Parts: sequence; structure tokens; C-alpha cells
Amino acid sequence: MEAQIAKALTWAIDPTHSEVQFKVKHLMVSTVTGSFGHFEGTVEMADDDFADAKISFSADINSISTGNEQRDAHLKSGDFFDAEQFPKLTFTSTGMKKTGDDTFDLTGNLTMHGVTKPVTLKVEYGGQMQDFYGQTKAGFELSGVLKRKEFGLTWDAVTEAGGVVVSDDVRLIMNIQVTKQA
Repeated sequence: MEAQIAKALTWAIDPTHSEVQFKVKHLMVSTVTGSFGHFEGTVEMADDDFADAKISFSADINSISTGNEQRDAHLKSGDFFDAEQFPKLTFTSTGMKKTGDDTFDLTGNLTMHGVTKPVTLKVEYGGQMQDFYGQTKAGFELSGVLKRKEFGLTWDAVTEAGGVVVSDDVRLIMNIQVTKQA
């Protein structure tokens, strides 16, 4: 008897129905929201339950947008992301642990600004549905917090009153829809 080899299921991020955002405190009194406009990723797994998912993701640093061109240019500069030298942010999963009926802890290696560090993201599975074209879609909300300085984004400034201009903590919020590939 020959052993059955499970065929991997592959899903691809649908960028038109997904958002990749970050939030950071400015002057420690308000929050600035930014997003990446160009990103891609895949999910590969043996079963349809996402528990064994292997995820790869990348975002184009030059697609960063905070709604302010001057701030965006500063974020793309050598003071922060250095988009010329490090044009992509990447994530590769190392594990997915089920924590509830529709929740997971996703661990993986995030590479940003040439630095790779392990991160853990909270994942909420939104379910699956067929769209108008017969494609199977699945939805997820991911969130987490990282320390930007650990990734070499160390620019800092202090106000005349001694206040911090940009927080070290960066919150990640992603709403991701994936499409099952044929």
C-alpha cells in the first residue's frame, strides 16, 4: 500500500479586500495611523482549518501612507524604514497555535529595516464564504505590538518640554481576506 501524500492547499491574499495598518503614538497624546498600499502573501496548509498554516507575507515600504506626504517621505527615509536600502518588510510564519474556537497565536520572523526578529500576532478567524464568482474566500483579523527600535528604526526626538515625539510601541492591525487557489 502506498502512503497517501496530502496535497497542500494554497490561499493568496486578496489585496483589494485586505488592509495592513500600523498605529503609533505621536507626542504620547494622539495616535497616527499608517498603512501599506502594496503587499502580497500566501497561506499553505494540509487541511482547511488553518491550524497548520505556513504563511509568507511582504509589504512594499514605498507604498506606506499616513495621509501626509511629508511624514510619508520621512518614514521612507534613512531616519526610519530606509526604503531605498530595505524596500520590503517580510514575515514568514514558524507556527500557528489554536487558542480558541476561532482564535490563534501566529508566530513568525518579521524582517524590517534589515533586522529579523520573532513576533507573535493574535489572529481571529472570520470564516469562509464563496463569492459571486465561485471563489472560496476566508477572512482574518490580526493584531500585535512590536518595538520599532528593535528593528533598527531608532530615530527619536524630544520636544522642548521633554516629551517623546514618536512611541517605540507600534500596533499592527491587519484585516486579511485570502482566496483559495485552484
